[in-house]
Amino acid sequence: MRIEASTTIDAPRERVFEVLCDAANYTQFMAGMTRWEPEKADENGAFALGSRYRISMHVGSADVGGLIEVIEFDAPSDIAWTSVTGLDQRGRWMLRERDHDKTELTVRFSYQAPGGMLGTLSDRISSPLVKRNLNDSLDRLKARFESSNADDKAESDADGGRGISARAMIGVVGKELETVRVLVQAGVVRPERPDKTVRTLVALSRWGPTPAAGYAAAAVRCPDEPAIIDERGSISFRDVHRRTNALARALAEEGISEGDKVAVMCRNHRGFIEATVALSKLGAHTLFMNTGFAAPQFAEVAEREDAIGVIFDQEFEEVLSKATEGRKRFIAWVDDESALSDPTLDDLIRATDDTDVVPPEEPGRTIILTSGTTGTPKGATRKQPDGLSPAAALFSRIPLRSRETWVIAAPLFHSWGFAHFTLGLALNATYVLQRKFDPEATLAAIEEHGCTSLPVVPVMLQRMLELDDETRRKHDTSSLRTVPASGSALPGDLATRFMDEYGDILYNLYGSTEVAWATIATPEDMRAAPGTAGQPPLGTTLKIYDENGDACPPGETGRIFVGNEMLFEGYTGGGTKDMIGGLMATGDVGHIDSGGRLFVEGRDDDMIVSGGENVFPQEVEDLIAKRSDVLECAVIGVEDEQFGQRLKAFVVRESEASPSEDELKGYIKDNLARYKVPREIDFIDELPRNQTGKVLKRELIEREREAEAGSAEAEAPQSSG
Repeated sequence: MRIEASTTIDAPRERVFEVLCDAANYTQFMAGMTRWEPEKADENGAFALGSRYRISMHVGSADVGGLIEVIEFDAPSDIAWTSVTGLDQRGRWMLRERDHDKTELTVRFSYQAPGGMLGTLSDRISSPLVKRNLNDSLDRLKARFESSNADDKAESDADGGRGISARAMIGVVGKELETVRVLVQAGVVRPERPDKTVRTLVALSRWGPTPAAGYAAAAVRCPDEPAIIDERGSISFRDVHRRTNALARALAEEGISEGDKVAVMCRNHRGFIEATVALSKLGAHTLFMNTGFAAPQFAEVAEREDAIGVIFDQEFEEVLSKATEGRKRFIAWVDDESALSDPTLDDLIRATDDTDVVPPEEPGRTIILTSGTTGTPKGATRKQPDGLSPAAALFSRIPLRSRETWVIAAPLFHSWGFAHFTLGLALNATYVLQRKFDPEATLAAIEEHGCTSLPVVPVMLQRMLELDDETRRKHDTSSLRTVPASGSALPGDLATRFMDEYGDILYNLYGSTEVAWATIATPEDMRAAPGTAGQPPLGTTLKIYDENGDACPPGETGRIFVGNEMLFEGYTGGGTKDMIGGLMATGDVGHIDSGGRLFVEGRDDDMIVSGGENVFPQEVEDLIAKRSDVLECAVIGVEDEQFGQRLKAFVVRESEASPSEDELKGYIKDNLARYKVPREIDFIDELPRNQTGKVLKRELIEREREAEAGSAEAEAPQSSG
């Protein structure tokens, strides 16, 4: 059983490390710890490489422990130990520097109960207690350094170090009860035959909360039900489990090992999922590549991330040909069998044993790239979720249910599409996958398979509404219960028009690759306050801070900060997002209204200062997009000698006879302050977008710079030679 917990402490890393090195401190701050005595250490009992300690921890009604030895000691960042006698266990402290002399502290603890069914059940029963102890231990350490937590520390100290404080207990129990209620309502926890329950627990115990566990458990719970329906047909949960066993073994034989990094560049189909699950079973790290990458982008990311192999669709062979020299290559989707240059996943699976594989020592990580709308995409690494509370957070606002069928239209390589892949694992959902989004084909798939959910990015909603009435209405979509949208801004007018057409089934999640989720807007939220990003789900904290780091009152614009269990661990190339009080910056600015609903106003680095006035483009974009004669628009800032910057809008009109530049300017002037009216409006055929529908403003800015440079060159006086 592997358990991990983290917190951010307002103290320098060296000070925190010093406390962790003193064995005398452990029975004071480690909840449930009854013994931590040095057997082989210096005269002060301080940690060092090779130090040994006898420890015991109170779990339930028993004390467990034994003799441990420090096997890694890297001041001031890491301490790791392993068992010598007694309970088979491993542990690690990880200290990482954060801004303003703060320390992100993570404790990772893994242990193995005795084998057999009773041992497995013991694992499942004891793990919440151990997790609770670890979280409380971090709270005590945090309180030790931060005076703002002095009351909780005093209450905990009065308890004699035996367990969590009453106040903390109420919070923990309340959250856990709500989590259980949500999971039961979603059908994640449901009555079933006792033998299936035990076998499912065995699978979860072996694999932890990973994609590997999802299909191992589903192969027990619903083995013959369809897991994936794509252009090649249907495949069951049992078949996915066995095929990924074989693929994991085959990839291992090809030289891919635990901890290796493998790039996956696939569209939405079974190959994406089988590759992801097989790499999870190996403990390899999976790097999801954007299918819209050109050759230079792919090469840059593959080199930076040091991927030793790539699993790809045949259509991308030319894009990645030069960048994959010296890397292992495997084809996931075949278009032309006569032109194959590398082994296919099907070849590997057919040639390999499909019996269960041995789980890795440490689970592999997923690396999802940022959108790169303003620069080069960064790799954002995230640990596997700890249990099901992250899923419960989303289920608390989006009513997804067990054993339903979903059309996942959002790209699986993107954080939103991948989120639904992982949510579906908990719910044993059937995925209907199409390699390329086509609005009418999507509506047809909903009707054919009776799909209940359609995860999308907002531009897909726009494309569906652009279909003529006859095309839209010839497909029966009455089975749809939820349309979860995320990945880019959802204009209030688009949300309203979609709900007017398809019913109040739209849910809008606001978040980012770095913070996962921040808020979710229900249909009720969007009807009451069009344009809102909604409210935080279960277990999520959201605050608005000004430039001085002080909390903003309702209605006041500031930077958006979020705290939840799925904050990313940092960019693979180094660095992270700003943190305040354990909350992470999303990179956006916005405000909270009197009803507690968030409104996102734009990127915190997207603000345009024109003539001394601050303008966030999204406000202007949303206003223009409300017009029925406008399809979409984008606003950027361009250099201006008089005002520093001036606004320029790029507009896609409904037709050539749609509004003129003067008409649009007058409309904006009637609704917004004068300084928010763009000086120029260009009418173009379409906006440049990435694969998830986000507008690539960097391309518009570059286009404008090139145009200005060309104009300046043309106006320059020519030499008479």
